[in-house]
Amino acid sequence: MIDIHSHILPEVDDGAQTIEESIEIAEAALAEGIDSIVATPHHLNGEHTNHKEDIIKRVKKLNQAFKRRDIHVKVIPGQQTRIYGEMGEDLLNNEMLTINDNKKYVLLDLPKDHVPHYTTNLIFSMQLEGYRPIIAHPERHPEIQQNPQLLYTLVKNGAYTQVTAASLCGKYGRAVKKLSMQLIEANLVHVIASDVHEVTKKGLYMKQAFTTIEKHFGQAVTYALMDNAHYIIEGEELYSEPPEHPKRKKVFSIL
Repeated sequence: MIDIHSHILPEVDDGAQTIEESIEIAEAALAEGIDSIVATPHHLNGEHTNHKEDIIKRVKKLNQAFKRRDIHVKVIPGQQTRIYGEMGEDLLNNEMLTINDNKKYVLLDLPKDHVPHYTTNLIFSMQLEGYRPIIAHPERHPEIQQNPQLLYTLVKNGAYTQVTAASLCGKYGRAVKKLSMQLIEANLVHVIASDVHEVTKKGLYMKQAFTTIEKHFGQAVTYALMDNAHYIIEGEELYSEPPEHPKRKKVFSIL
């Protein structure tokens, strides 16, 4: 199994702070059947800046440390970048790190409290240039929670999405779990990932999440979501069904 979103790289953001914590994450990943994990440190989110070349060097160093300790997890370079207006230009100038540096898949981070007005146009222009933006954990974003139709528009314009495994397991509450399921039902989810920052007693939630998906949606959907993680690493096209409008079920309410 492959995990395309993690904060396993030590001392770069709010994830692992030491090599020992990175090892804990790797061992927890192995316990869930994960043998490849993408390091996606935060970039340009107002708190952390992690440039492409620095990430690649740190990933190489972490892989060497794992090899010395006989830990059979491959760490792959990536970046979780806060969306900004000039992102498309910086991609073309090779200043951003795509997943596995394959010049295709870009993990995007939306601002915590809103979806910028230029997001749809930026995503559309990025995919015209051959890039495939992946929106990280949309089910946890307040504006999308209030208006899931917004996510439909983004996907329709070329975005893929990554839902957090823990969301499907109820870690962020029943409403987030319910929305996650609704998004899968509407073909608005393309890959599941851990977004692990630290190891908990319940691990990375990946096995539990896929068990939940298989129970509700069957093996075909489950395997498609698993396979898409592999396709992302290889820079291949993802399996996806045409997006549908989310069903109008009241999940979140404004107090």
